[in-house]
Amino acid sequence: MAIEIIGVPMDLGASRRGTDMGPSAIRYASLSEVLRKMELEVIDRGNIDIPVQESLKVDNPSLRFINEIIEGCLKLGEFVSAALDRGNFPLVLGGDHSIALGSLLGASRKIPDIGLIWMDAHGDFNSLETSETGNIHGMSLASSCGRGDAKLVTIGGFSPKVKEEKTVIIGVRDLDPEEKIQLKQSKVTVFSMKDIDERGIAQITREAIAIAGSGGNGIHLSFDMDVVDPSIASGVGTPVTGGLNYREAHLALELIAEAKILKSMEVVEVNPILDGRANSTAGVAVEFIASALGKRIFP
Repeated sequence: MAIEIIGVPMDLGASRRGTDMGPSAIRYASLSEVLRKMELEVIDRGNIDIPVQESLKVDNPSLRFINEIIEGCLKLGEFVSAALDRGNFPLVLGGDHSIALGSLLGASRKIPDIGLIWMDAHGDFNSLETSETGNIHGMSLASSCGRGDAKLVTIGGFSPKVKEEKTVIIGVRDLDPEEKIQLKQSKVTVFSMKDIDERGIAQITREAIAIAGSGGNGIHLSFDMDVVDPSIASGVGTPVTGGLNYREAHLALELIAEAKILKSMEVVEVNPILDGRANSTAGVAVEFIASALGKRIFP
């Protein structure tokens, strides 16, 4: 099995510019070299073509750049599906979190009843009615679960991409008021930072693996770099204090790797423009990817 790297230079789904440079930043932080040192085969498929904001007109301020985001995610879905068809592991580099629509489209086409672990400071469970910004990166999880705007929900021609009862959010600490209500009424399992503080990241992660991995078909991991504290990763699209520390994040990813259920992964919201230390956030992202793909402290 080879690791197929797929870059998605998308910042159309967010308010802050710069996440379109995330794939380049992560590559520049020696991603391929680190993975090859782990004796993994690496195939870099390059970047999916995504238009820059300056070339576009906002037709719908309530769902900004929806058509362009859908087009990009359909392309991404094809790349992810093709990698899985080849028996390889799709590693998607974002880009803002709207790209999860494409990653999950491609994965769920090939892996029936796939589970989802969503590591994020935010729920991304808004809809057009509950969103305070109209930014689609805040709607990607809800849409993937079958809630929200019909164009987003039915991307690829089917819905949902993942069942709510097999979806787990880890590390959430910033939810919009109506978004809280939507999550409470859903079947999504939510582990907030309070849960992690009280019970520990190891227990929370093991429970998440059991829920998302039930049925044995495997999981997709959606890792938003803002799940960790900004003191660890300052260069992210929407930083929120009080996140996972360095070792908590690594331990969660190490436990997911040891479970041997990971089928695909994306890392999103790296924003080099906002990084306080020369590409350090992308460097940390590479370290986290290595842990998720099996790097261990001691054999």
